[in-house]
Amino acid sequence: MRIKVMINGLPGNMAKEVAKTAQTRGLELLPYSLTGDGITEKEVKIGENCINLVFPSDRERIIEKIKSEFSSFITVDYTHPSAVNSNVEFYIAHSLPFVMGTTGGDREKLAKDVNIAKISCVIAPNMAKQVVALQLMLEQMQKDFPDLYKNYTLSVKESHQKTKADTSGTAKAIVDTFNKMGIKQISYDDIQKIRDESKQLNFGVPQNYLDGHAFHTYRLESEDKTVAFEFRHNVCGRNIYAEGTVDAIIFLAKNLKPKGQGKCFSMIDVLKSGAM
Repeated sequence: MRIKVMINGLPGNMAKEVAKTAQTRGLELLPYSLTGDGITEKEVKIGENCINLVFPSDRERIIEKIKSEFSSFITVDYTHPSAVNSNVEFYIAHSLPFVMGTTGGDREKLAKDVNIAKISCVIAPNMAKQVVALQLMLEQMQKDFPDLYKNYTLSVKESHQKTKADTSGTAKAIVDTFNKMGIKQISYDDIQKIRDESKQLNFGVPQNYLDGHAFHTYRLESEDKTVAFEFRHNVCGRNIYAEGTVDAIIFLAKNLKPKGQGKCFSMIDVLKSGAM
């Protein structure tokens, strides 16, 4: 039986990329997508599939129709940071297992809500497997060598397409890790968020990827400025995230539990399972 998936956030670019990748890899797209107010389209074509857009005012009514028509499916969220928490509350209320690719929102509340509900889900600030592996490596370094960068200073620059509203969730997670390695503590507000296209070009982003990229540089300097380390991960396009998201969908489909018995997984769980 093919895995059924409802991809929310259409007609957004990331949701489109995931829909195309899911279709290519043999998943069945539901003909519905929850979207936000202000969207003018009523439907989106993905290959031969016509996806009907469901607006916030209609979703409570239509979700019951969707659930009766498609008995079991995975929900994917690539909407807007401002909608993260209300969307998760909706998924919990209607017992919809989900993969959350949208960053932002109140992440502490998000974690609390899913843990109380014990709903099956995958939540990650980054769905790119290779970037997640880098995060895992840094986290292991922090565990093995606490205070490795004692008194070092950290500067972080991240560049995404100008339409990305929030600061990179991956940058925040890596800052958390470095803050545990003895550096002079920094906050998320210290992350330099680059959204101006002229500055992005100077940062090395190719012209043809200004509308879809993720460039990150983390620079560590010793107190006397004689030693410096840099970690970078630069992504052009969105396919790396879409492939990882589909891996997460397949992983979650294999690990679904009954209502109230589910678990919240991360992309590290997906990686360690070999679901790639």
